[in-house]
Amino acid sequence: MTEQPPPRVRVTGPPRRRADGVRSTGTREIDAETALGEVFMRSLLREQLLLAMRVLVALALTFGLLPLLFHLFPELGGVRVGPMPLAWLLLGLLTYPWLVLLGWFYIRRSEANERDFADLVGTVRPEEGP
Repeated sequence: MTEQPPPRVRVTGPPRRRADGVRSTGTREIDAETALGEVFMRSLLREQLLLAMRVLVALALTFGLLPLLFHLFPELGGVRVGPMPLAWLLLGLLTYPWLVLLGWFYIRRSEANERDFADLVGTVRPEEGP
């Protein structure tokens, strides 16, 4: 007799909601658009905006200042690294790894912000009655 392989399991990702259908107080506050829910959403949006601004500043300071650098120091235009001009090396080869690194950093921090937000919303307890 041949041994039967184990049944296939469909993997769809982590559960998005609790299986019993009960939602946390924080989630209900956000859905009901209460003042507390507004504070939760504002905190998440503020964190995501600050993260985006930090990444944009890093991008502007690296690539945005390159033209200024070559303008202030025109002798850099004649510098060659092997057969390639320095400007081509900076803009042609080093640009893409830097953009990938910035993108990787942004995604990782953005997901961490969302995880922290989900933990915060999930741990809010309803106010105790009198």
